Amino acid sequence: MKDLNIDEADLRLLDLLQNDASRSNQALAEAAFLSPATCLRRVRRLRQLGLIEREVAILSPERLAQALGHGLTALVELTLERQGVEYLDALEQRLVAEPAVQQCYRVSPGPDFVLVVHVTDMPAYLGLSRRLFTADLNVRNVKTYFSTKRGKFEPRLPMSR
Repeated sequence: MKDLNIDEADLRLLDLLQNDASRSNQALAEAAFLSPATCLRRVRRLRQLGLIEREVAILSPERLAQALGHGLTALVELTLERQGVEYLDALEQRLVAEPAVQQCYRVSPGPDFVLVVHVTDMPAYLGLSRRLFTADLNVRNVKTYFSTKRGKFEPRLPMSR
């Protein structure tokens, strides 16, 4: 396994990148109190260590809905009849392959999975539900909550030790 020794400067960089990964190396270095060369080297190392998985744009669902029409976000709890590792792995593989599933968590206790799903409308959710849940004979219970308003969405991880 790779050496994951990170220091306060690395934590500062990770925190700054979580807030805005689009800034130039020069601006990032200045904000992190590092030289540009040191900053670039450290960010490359953080990527190589796998601490930075990827850099993405976070879209506004409300604004996107204005352009594309309404969207529907659902939080789904799934409980399986049989919880053997092979059953959990098989369903998880199908769930993560589905583009509408934004987040997939195995949880305990309670349901076996909690999902965050985003689809265009209720007929799209029904199709997804039939394809992923109803067609799987091992899915015992599905409980779905439909979002009426997103109060907060923050992908940042805390950088304190």
